[in-house]
Amino acid sequence: MNHTTKITDQFHLDVYNRFPVTLTKGKGATVWTDDDRELIDALAGIAVNSLGHCHPKVVEAIKGQAEKLMHISNFYYNEPQARLVQMLAECSGLDRIFLCNSGAEAIEAAVKLARKYGHAHDRSGPILTMSNAFHGRTITTISMGMEKYAKGYAPLAKGFQKVIYNDVESLRQAFKENPIAIILETIQGSGGLDVASTSFMETVQELCNKHDTLLIIDEIQTGIARTGKMWSFQHYNIKPDIIASAKALGGGFPTGAMMAKESVASVMKYGSHGSTFGGNPLACTAAVASLTAVIDEDLIQQAAEKGTWLKQYLKKEAPSNRAIKDIRGKGLMMGVELTFEGRPVVEEMLKRGVLSNCTQGNVIRLVPPLVITRTELQKVADVLIASINQVHQINVHTK
Repeated sequence: MNHTTKITDQFHLDVYNRFPVTLTKGKGATVWTDDDRELIDALAGIAVNSLGHCHPKVVEAIKGQAEKLMHISNFYYNEPQARLVQMLAECSGLDRIFLCNSGAEAIEAAVKLARKYGHAHDRSGPILTMSNAFHGRTITTISMGMEKYAKGYAPLAKGFQKVIYNDVESLRQAFKENPIAIILETIQGSGGLDVASTSFMETVQELCNKHDTLLIIDEIQTGIARTGKMWSFQHYNIKPDIIASAKALGGGFPTGAMMAKESVASVMKYGSHGSTFGGNPLACTAAVASLTAVIDEDLIQQAAEKGTWLKQYLKKEAPSNRAIKDIRGKGLMMGVELTFEGRPVVEEMLKRGVLSNCTQGNVIRLVPPLVITRTELQKVADVLIASINQVHQINVHTK
């Protein structure tokens, strides 16, 4: 146990089931440990470091802004904020932007806006959420998502009603409650990388149009080119009223945003919502540099092409021993569902030089930097397959 591990374990709130690794630096899709071990990062800070670690344009932008102005109150204007909200409006097709610090805050802003809109239009129905959803760790967001994250935190926030994900009949039944809004991820990140079907999303849009229900898309993990589109909703013929974004938006620097149509956003007035740190010059500068790099380096197309290659390679090279139940996802947001517990596979991958993650107990989540090279991506795939084989053999021999 090194000094960093010892001190952290002694003083930090014990809420993370950490791996025994201390990371000290990173570049591109590579990170290094305190004992100079080199690892490929296929987790990217949980889909945050889409530009890789320490992208030179983001680093340069942060350095330059840090020497001028890091934080001011939103009582005043700042130029980086103006640039960012314009970029987000243009790339989302929406009109008004609220800047915050995280994905959970973006969802909170979306919920407040939806309810404000509902009150303004004399609507009191619920906000529909999905089974196996994950929208954050606040009391409101855990009230909207998976029960396991809400255990022990009652009383929870009210006004939400669950719909079975990808179940059209469940969806139609829920709309009988005259909901003011529906919120969903088109790919459920923490929910097991399940992908929304085209028929489900088309029905969502149909019902929203019919019932004047707001459509909120959580793009916190799927957005900013991750799925091979700037926004994952662009894979479907839908038009969201509200979008929540964070994670990759800041290029590794904490920032979040809620985007909305003018007709919806107009219900918010002075004092209706706010944030001390949201939209600060430093975070906005990082986000502008990050979005610019995504566009200039054609990372949307790269994510699409690399993701197609990865899925095909995994399906071709996957072990024939039924250890893999399914391979799903879009772009470089991939889930590999196993027939057994996934944590040992993640541990084996770490031993072999790749950082990864397991969600829902048995789904290996691969969300590497979009700048990852084909050689690095193939190593990730090969290490994953070898690790699955290794763990599977151990499971078979111990039974």
